[in-house]
Amino acid sequence: MRCPYCGSTATQVKDSRPSEDHTTIRRRRICSDCGGRFTTFERVQLRELTVVKRNGRRVPFDRDKLMRSIQMATRKRDVDPERLERLVSGLVRRLENMGENDVPSETIGTLVMEALKTLDDVAYVRFASVYKNFREAKDFELCWANSPARRPMKKISYHRMTISDRSRRGPAH
Repeated sequence: MRCPYCGSTATQVKDSRPSEDHTTIRRRRICSDCGGRFTTFERVQLRELTVVKRNGRRVPFDRDKLMRSIQMATRKRDVDPERLERLVSGLVRRLENMGENDVPSETIGTLVMEALKTLDDVAYVRFASVYKNFREAKDFELCWANSPARRPMKKISYHRMTISDRSRRGPAH
């Protein structure tokens, strides 16, 4: 393993521990040349995945990018980070178990939306708004109507704009 401080390959593992969910191994390392200490994580990778974008471009699958997009959708929501880690690990496992090295970006987006539906309504709508490129309020309404909550929606009119609201409360002041 190359030292992130000096670039030397003369590093030693000082401590190894499995993560709580046993999907990764955390290794504490020390560089023999500069004495720098750093941590690495090791996880099982069944196959090398490539994402095929809508325009046909091919890019390597990036687990961290998937995690960042899900974290962005769940930002300021009461969702346990450990639960997000399990969700991402499950999604990656599903992608790897599909048996294909090339995965269309639409497949990844659909799997993420299915997972977020069961996790958090707001995160689901947030992700869908970016993934499906919402342009107007009715796009949000349709998405919300198809969300797992499926509670009756109450229309509240403000000036010339109509906003759907699941709650029975009045407008926020």
